[in-house]
This record gives sequence, C-alpha cells and structure tokens, in this order.
Amino acid sequence: MKKYTYTQKKDTRSGFGAGLAELGRTNPNVVALCADLIGSLKMNEFIDENPERFFQIGIAEANMMGIAAGLTIGGKIPFTGTFANFSTGRVYDQIRQSIAYSNKNVKICASHAGLTLGEDGATHQILEDIGLMKMLPGMVVINTCDYNQTKAATIAIAKYDGPVYLRFGRPSVPIFTDEKQTFEIGKAINLTEGSDVTIVATGHLVWEALQASEKLFEKGISAEVINIHTIKPLDKNAIIESVKKTGCIVTAEEHNFLGGLGESVSRVLALEYPTPQEFVATNDTFGESGTPTQLMEKYGLNANSIIDKVNKVLKRK
Repeated sequence: MKKYTYTQKKDTRSGFGAGLAELGRTNPNVVALCADLIGSLKMNEFIDENPERFFQIGIAEANMMGIAAGLTIGGKIPFTGTFANFSTGRVYDQIRQSIAYSNKNVKICASHAGLTLGEDGATHQILEDIGLMKMLPGMVVINTCDYNQTKAATIAIAKYDGPVYLRFGRPSVPIFTDEKQTFEIGKAINLTEGSDVTIVATGHLVWEALQASEKLFEKGISAEVINIHTIKPLDKNAIIESVKKTGCIVTAEEHNFLGGLGESVSRVLALEYPTPQEFVATNDTFGESGTPTQLMEKYGLNANSIIDKVNKVLKRK
C-alpha cells in the first residue's frame, strides 16, 4: 500500500494566510476583511503588502458579512476572516439573506473549526458549521486537510464565481499533500487503493485515516482512503465507485455526525448504492476545554476510533 510521510507540521490557518498573500500579489480585486483576529487568521502578510485592500471591521461579524456582500457589487472578491463559530452560527442570517440568497461572490474563511481549537472550549468549538453552510442553496463548502491543500484551496476559490465557505483549523498537523498541487473544487482525491473497506475523511481526520489504513494493512485489511475536501458539491462518483469495490464505508470528520460529511455520504448511498456505513464524528454533543490531542481521543476522532469503526462495519458486509 502507499504510505505517506511528512517532514514538518504546520497549522492549516497558515496555509490560508499564505494563499491570501499570494492572491494579493496576483489578483487586484481580492480584498480582505477581519473581525479583530488578524493574527489568528494569519492575514498579516496580505495586510502589509496591501493595506488599502484590507478592512478591519472589529468585533462586528454580522456587519462584516454585510460589507463583504456590498463589496462584490463593485467587482471585488472579499475574503472574510474570523473563527468558524463566528463565521457561521453568529452571522447565519446575514449569510443567508445578504450573501447566499443573491449569490454574492464572498469567500467566508473560517479558522479554529471543530474541537481542535482546544482550550477556548465549547463556546468556540462549533461542530455544526458544515451542516449549517451546506444547507444554503448555492454555497460551496470546503474543509481542507493540511497547510498545502489549504493554500491551494484559498487560491482556487478566488477563481470561482459564487459564495464559498472555507473551513480550516488552529493546530499544527502533518503536511503530506503536494506543495505544487492544483485544487479542484468538488473533486475527491484517492490517497490509497483498497479492496476491503472505504474510508472517506475530511479535514484533520484525513491524516488520521491514513494512519488507520497503515495499521489495518498490518492486520491484513485493505483500506481505500479518500480525501473529501469538498463537502458540497460532493464527489458522488468517487464514493460510489469505491464502495462498489469494497462493499462498506467509514466516514470520518471533526464535526457532529448530524448534518456533516457522513450524512451527505449516506444520502448518496441511499439513493445510488445502499452500503453499510459507520460514522467517526462527534455524537450530538458540545465540546469542552482541553488540548487538541486530549479532545480527539475523548470524542473518538483519531486513528484508533477509525479502526474500531472499520472492524464494526466489516461485520456488516
């Protein structure tokens, strides 16, 4: 089987910052807005190079979304930046009414998603954002897995005409995807070939899925790992082609099992090719304060949890 290695770890939010800086140099229509979290969103480089194209809105996230929508009317491509909880739950009405309803070309970029923002605790750890955003008509939803993919996705969404939700995180995670990759919205990436079980993962859980697949291989279980970076539009063909070969599937995400990637996959399978499925996700709960590693362990969002669900779903084939 194909094995993945890494030489360094880096936070995915820094990939966003690097991508935004690159856009500042190459696309004069790109502008950035922030809700008093410049450092956390790694926007400094863009601001230093393009001070006239940056707007510090302050702690007024709803206002930020309205301003971003307005900027699109003049041909600008606004990138908003704040924590995922404040990018979605706090401002859902503004996103729905001012951005999604009129298909405004706003890029909603959200850091500190899921449990792994860590010590800030449950008030900041949104686990419902993928569900909220994928239900909005016309909204593209992307959840990247490492620094390189986040940078590539940031650059790619500037070329897409329409609203996008780009989700990334705070912790340092392995960099294992190609530095020179081209990000294709809606196109899943098959990371390892397998014949016994399909593991579909998104975000920080992609690396955990790869680690799980190596351990499973040692036990004689062949796992196919697919990186679903785009939750919407979902690459249905990649999922169906894989489960036709393996006969069962495990979905893995740093999100509530209600409304996340797993349920999107379930819908595809129910309509196209009914298949046994198990979920690695949070179980209808809020988070709590702790280190990312502690929280991933407690809430069952790591390689060992994926292995447990693989063993369970294999019995259902």
